Amino acid sequence: MSKAKRLLDILMFVTKKQKFTAQEIADEFHISIRTVHRYILDLSDMGLSIYSEQGRNGGYTVLTSRLLPPILFTEEEAVSIFFAFLSLNYYRNLPFDTEISSVEHKLYSSLPSEAKIKVDKIRSYIAFWNPKRTIDTPFLNDVLKHSIENKNLHIQYESKSGMRKKHIRPIGVYAHDGLWYLPAYDYHKKKILLYRVDRILSILSTEKNEDEFMNLKEWFNFHEVKSPIRLYVHLTTEGVRQCKSVPYLDGIVVTQKDGTGYIDTIIDRGEINFITSLFLRLGIHARILEPKELIVGLRKQAQEILSMYEDKD
Repeated sequence: MSKAKRLLDILMFVTKKQKFTAQEIADEFHISIRTVHRYILDLSDMGLSIYSEQGRNGGYTVLTSRLLPPILFTEEEAVSIFFAFLSLNYYRNLPFDTEISSVEHKLYSSLPSEAKIKVDKIRSYIAFWNPKRTIDTPFLNDVLKHSIENKNLHIQYESKSGMRKKHIRPIGVYAHDGLWYLPAYDYHKKKILLYRVDRILSILSTEKNEDEFMNLKEWFNFHEVKSPIRLYVHLTTEGVRQCKSVPYLDGIVVTQKDGTGYIDTIIDRGEINFITSLFLRLGIHARILEPKELIVGLRKQAQEILSMYEDKD
């Protein structure tokens, strides 16, 4: 058996056991103790974190930051994985910044020269573009960690009305349009609200929950409409085109044979403030018929804009 194959077999054996002795490896692979020690040194040089403990009851322990057994990819699979990382390039902060850079470097380095040439060329012809944000999100990793660990957070948050202390139960984080968002249950307002992670100024304290709560995947699949209201909008051809480029509206646009369209759906009344700015951007290409609150909101914002540009001569 080749040394490379033997090393791979031992790597899989020790990462599965985590705690082992040299004698266990010797018995498993029918090799001498001296050979075992050489293989362990080789695995350490490869980057496997192994702690050794001397003495009668000693042995070896694979630390938590352990290597995975090698995975074989085809050239096309490796190239596709490499370009999946490109979709993350426009985010200033990511939960696993260092790890992603390391994986990308290892993957590129492992490619044969022909594949590297292919990757370099494709880079000039494809991009996964998002608005390049310069806003820092220092608590992204912490918020994600506490969400997974089912913890409540006491935070300082910069809202439109100023800095506020919040007591929340985070559901998870997601990225959209170059920013990171945190849906969380607000204990004061007794409902789930959406927070910008970059507006969290500090995490004051945390507390563990014993009961389970919904996660981000479940939240995406289930939006409870507590105060239903009809959204009815007529769209021009241009209005249809623009609405279909907005993820929130895309799935509810109905296109007619002449290219115009409409939206006729039920939303929660609490979403009106959010969608007002969306329809304000559409201008004459979207005519709101219902709800009245949305029409009032559009009029108010339009009047505020007009008042800024009044001709005072």
